[in-house]
Amino acid sequence: MSLKERITEDMKTFMKEKNQLALDTVRMLRAEIKNTEIDAKAELDDAGVQKVIASAMKKRRDAADQYKAAGREDLADKELAEAKFLAGYMPEQMSEDEIKAVVKAACEGVDTSDKKNFGKVMQTVMAKTAGKADGKIVNQLVKDAFDGNN
Repeated sequence: MSLKERITEDMKTFMKEKNQLALDTVRMLRAEIKNTEIDAKAELDDAGVQKVIASAMKKRRDAADQYKAAGREDLADKELAEAKFLAGYMPEQMSEDEIKAVVKAACEGVDTSDKKNFGKVMQTVMAKTAGKADGKIVNQLVKDAFDGNN
């Protein structure tokens, strides 16, 4: 069963269970997937769907940060609950140590004292951690490697 099919089946289950948070989250996710497919003029595979889910999770975390800054803990909690729910559709996330190992391997043979190589290393690391690591964490660990902090 593809990820899109699983999401559709889950939506039906959430309707029967009357699980409103999950149902609303899945409906928004399906709409985002459909909009991405329309923009791309192609049907998304599981990897493409995972990119949409990762983007949706990031949007929700960013919204939660903004709600917290505005003093709206109730809305921030809702956004974080939705992001946590969406994480269930993503592959297991890599630990920080695993990411550090990927960064170290990507830095081998690269002059990390030259900031011009940052993009090359970042691209290599992101390709190996796609969908399995938060981009902010990866970025920070690569910066640390270039600063000599790892």
